[in-house]
Amino acid sequence: MSKKNIASVDVSGKRVLIRVDFNVPVEDGKITDDRRIREALPTIQSVLSRGGKAILISHMGRPEGVGFEPEFSLKLAADRLAQILGKPVAFPSNDCTDAGAAAAVAAAKPGDVVLLENLRFHKAEKKGDPAFAAKLALYGDVYVNDAFGTCHRPDASMVAVPKAMAGKPRVCGFLVEKEIKFLAAAIAKPARPFVVVLGGAKVSDKMGAIEHLMPLADTILVGGAMAYTFLAAQGKNVGTSRVEKDRIADAKKIIDMDKKMKVEVLFPVDHVCSTQFEEKSGDIEVFDDEIKDGFMGLDIGPKTQTKFAIILQKAKTIVWNGPMGVFEWAPFATGTQQVGKAIARATAAGATTIVGGGDSAAAAEKFGIADQLSHVSTGGGASLEMLEGKKFESVDLLDQA
Repeated sequence: MSKKNIASVDVSGKRVLIRVDFNVPVEDGKITDDRRIREALPTIQSVLSRGGKAILISHMGRPEGVGFEPEFSLKLAADRLAQILGKPVAFPSNDCTDAGAAAAVAAAKPGDVVLLENLRFHKAEKKGDPAFAAKLALYGDVYVNDAFGTCHRPDASMVAVPKAMAGKPRVCGFLVEKEIKFLAAAIAKPARPFVVVLGGAKVSDKMGAIEHLMPLADTILVGGAMAYTFLAAQGKNVGTSRVEKDRIADAKKIIDMDKKMKVEVLFPVDHVCSTQFEEKSGDIEVFDDEIKDGFMGLDIGPKTQTKFAIILQKAKTIVWNGPMGVFEWAPFATGTQQVGKAIARATAAGATTIVGGGDSAAAAEKFGIADQLSHVSTGGGASLEMLEGKKFESVDLLDQA
């Protein structure tokens, strides 16, 4: 999966169409986490420093796709990018394909940055429409995919645009290159022991990753609500914990696979539980092994935290996807925090550690360990699909190195 990157292209005087991922969270009219914008800077600055014109396209949120919706405008992202770069960012109009957008691109000079409005104001973006893509393709002499969070999607800007730009350079940005390096290359030949930590709410979300990683990993640690489907499949009492009854058979299949492979799959041995799915109400108790009726598991218990931490500190490669409990609520945050800290300690000891975006990345940020890990992915869904071993057409279309 070795692809040419933006550094390999002469961009002087050229319009470089960069598909970025500026789908940042916004609350009360303010960006609450600008990490995706900051992660795009190396690619943008590489173009600007070499005399290129950076033409940026992105989506944000889930608009209806029938025109401009102010709450999904990329104007906040344009302002934030301008602040970080210390230079103006042109943001021409309410539509990425109208005359105003085309005029802004045509007027751009070497070293300029233009960010066009939300691609998803057009239904054609999600549909992968070639006619829509052809309009966007006119904006660039070079195509760059630096939107890892959308790499698994067949959207027009990800697939149809590079197809429309066949014959022109089509390369990856530094962010996508880094994501591929960690999520594909590091896992293909991991330093051992290789430990996978999986959590989150649903077994169904992680089945593909579990099946793909089982033959590769030495140990898989399972926490979060998904653990209770596995424990129920083993006949254990899990109280009122969340169980995907339609996935019990899948859970039993994984447990049986564990017996036939070298990999060891471990589940929580104790649980922090409550009588209510609430942060500040309900009776909280810790149970060993089986959970009392009327209680639900909302975090891994202290024995499990210690057990998992001991395994993690010996690891040389770690992939973490999914929290160990409801980490957003203080009474149930300790399991995720302790696992995160154990992974950070392993990183300091020389392990390669990869966090698969989404809630895991949010937890790493919340507990102040994101910068202590080897790589925190910017794409939750994309990182999970890559951990499942899936191929991305958006990446396959890029020029081979």
